[in-house]
Amino acid sequence: MTGLDDSDVVRRERFSGGPARSFLSSLDADERIFEADLAVDRAHVVMLAEQDVVSDDEAATILQALDVVEVEEHAGLPAGEDIHAAIETSVIDQVGPVGGKMHTARSRNDEVAACIRYRLREDLLDAIEATLLARESLLTVATEHTETVMPGFTHLQPAQPTTVAHWACSYQQALARDTARLFDAYARVNQSPLGAAAFAGTTFDVDRERVAELLGFDGVLDNATDASATRDFLVETASALATLATHLSGLAEDLVVFANKGLVDLADDYSSTSSIMPQKVNPDTLELVRATAGDASAGLNGLLTTLKGLPRAYNRDLQRATPHVWASVDAVTEATEVAAGAVATADWPEEKLEAAAGEGFSTATGVADLLAASGIPFRTAHEVLALAAETAEEGGTPSYDLVAAAAEEVLDEPLSTYVSEDAVQTALDPVSNVAARDSLGGPAPETVRAHLAEATEDCSGDEAILDCLAESLDAADDDLREEVTAYV
Repeated sequence: MTGLDDSDVVRRERFSGGPARSFLSSLDADERIFEADLAVDRAHVVMLAEQDVVSDDEAATILQALDVVEVEEHAGLPAGEDIHAAIETSVIDQVGPVGGKMHTARSRNDEVAACIRYRLREDLLDAIEATLLARESLLTVATEHTETVMPGFTHLQPAQPTTVAHWACSYQQALARDTARLFDAYARVNQSPLGAAAFAGTTFDVDRERVAELLGFDGVLDNATDASATRDFLVETASALATLATHLSGLAEDLVVFANKGLVDLADDYSSTSSIMPQKVNPDTLELVRATAGDASAGLNGLLTTLKGLPRAYNRDLQRATPHVWASVDAVTEATEVAAGAVATADWPEEKLEAAAGEGFSTATGVADLLAASGIPFRTAHEVLALAAETAEEGGTPSYDLVAAAAEEVLDEPLSTYVSEDAVQTALDPVSNVAARDSLGGPAPETVRAHLAEATEDCSGDEAILDCLAESLDAADDDLREEVTAYV
């Protein structure tokens, strides 16, 4: 519904007509906060009754009408400028003027801010749950492939051998920070603006803390103007989602490149084929995950641009701000779930990975480190290995003899003066090369296993926090319904 008529209790006849009415209306888009608005209405009415602003009978009448609105759902609402006016109109249509007491001591300004926060909490918990699913998928892959050697790249060129586990842990760690950012955003979203009214409070003896408690908010935003006007909680949420989407985009790109090189086999469930070329297996889902970063970045930029320069208190521009976040949280949460599934179902061909791990003389740094450890300045060792790489055929890994020849040319001494042939051969081997890099954060299997134990514990801790937050919201919902039941 986008049209308005004279039944709108807010605008009435003077402001209910004209060509701009549908432009002003957000009723269709407000379907997302329909249940949130009902919860906010119920909590507000219960508080008004407890504070003797309305009588118990009046509260019961209004709450019963809200039950009818809930049953008839969003589609059953009368025409209105927004969800708030439409619900109030429906209540008044059912019970008469007493329904108008529902809006005592509040404005649509604090009401809509509360509804947005109420609904966004749930969306944030869904997004957090998706990051945990992705982290668990990455940790499972890492646990299964701590010794699976693979090529590591910089500038898309062979750089140093690493392991599938080390690669997976790098993204798990990034997503763990995304989880933390979303938790931080949740904490600031979960503050109640109700009772701020338009922007300057109210003359009625309201209990703002009680309404916050009934709705499961952690606290109250003290300053009434800030409570009604601020949308920085949307910016923080959109920023966290854009960062998450950027990490997912990198993960997706890696998997697309790996699949192109035959280093990973993506499950058919996360691939598609060509409409004309029957042999094709395309990583389409991951390409869409990659593109989601553009959607999330655009949402953040759109939101910031909308908010830039707004004067304090409420401005109608804010009606256009929230949809940016709804779109981002939906897209990024879904992309996270898809990325998690793609990782969990992918197959890593160990023989191909190990064969590719030494390509492009990727073990050169390990040999240079060996020479440096024997007393040769690292920069000189770097020169030795660079010369050896130049003499190798087509960028391949040079033999020990080529390394020895390069060393003698640069050092004017035999390589054996510094290191044994066995030590050099070991450093040239990708598997041994990886095992030697056992510094904190390195890819050596034992180092990665220690990291995995800690990362798994952290992930479990975040799951416990998520469960606690979800249970808190469920408990608040149960308590609110119990309070309503006492009246109706």
